[in-house]
Amino acid sequence: MKKGLLIALAAITTGLMSFTAVQMNKWNYDNAHARLGFSVSHMTVSDCDGYFKDVTATITSSKADLTDAVAEMTAQVTSVSTDNAGRDGHLQGADFFDATKYPTITFKSTSFTKTKIANGYIVKGNLTMHGVTKPVTFATIIKQGVNPMSKKNIAGFKITGKINRKDFGVGTDTPNAIVGEDVSIVANAEFIQE
Repeated sequence: MKKGLLIALAAITTGLMSFTAVQMNKWNYDNAHARLGFSVSHMTVSDCDGYFKDVTATITSSKADLTDAVAEMTAQVTSVSTDNAGRDGHLQGADFFDATKYPTITFKSTSFTKTKIANGYIVKGNLTMHGVTKPVTFATIIKQGVNPMSKKNIAGFKITGKINRKDFGVGTDTPNAIVGEDVSIVANAEFIQE
């Protein structure tokens, strides 16, 4: 009886000693060094570029290489800017984003997968825009370093991808010949580890 109890206690103690709590690291979006941009064709002859001024995002990960990372992003639709007030107001209106009904665009990742490209990842997740949620995939380059002034760990993300605006119900009455259906996403974002 005593021998069995001692063996059980030894097993429990060994298990507790080998148990290591998983530490989740949180990274916060650095607005001063980030830009969530997009580009779409206009009249099939040129591209119109824009971005969202008001964006928040976080990344949590327990691994240094970020392969288990979860990224979450929210962009305020009323912060859309194409450097033209009239066009920005039109984009915020019911013809396109309908900011009154759908004030935010959100993204939450489902996977970070390394590629053969140096620092390359494929990031998959769910994008919600105009009340519609769809899976999306982005090619991403991630570089990490240390800010020499703050001494904090930083990570830079260069994100590229393409979505079809009509898949999300954005501007469905606007012909592709006027505003392209395919929207290129180009984002550069710096994150600071807490």
